[in-house]
Amino acid sequence: MKIIANKFFMTALFFLGSIVLFAGPTPPPPNFKRPPPPPGLPIDDSILILVAIAILFGIYIIYNHNIKTKTPS
Repeated sequence: MKIIANKFFMTALFFLGSIVLFAGPTPPPPNFKRPPPPPGLPIDDSILILVAIAILFGIYIIYNHNIKTKTPS
């Protein structure tokens, strides 16, 4: 009896879940205007500073982890 109930609920869940696919809103009509221009910000302006900060942060994390593992509890 349990196997039949599970199959019934799974089938019902499948059909109720598939209703959501057909009940979605209609997409808006396409807009033929040009997309807005991207902001005038450089992507890789300070990449060397970010790499240096990442390396220093990594060293800090490794150093703190080593100190915690060396101290006896």
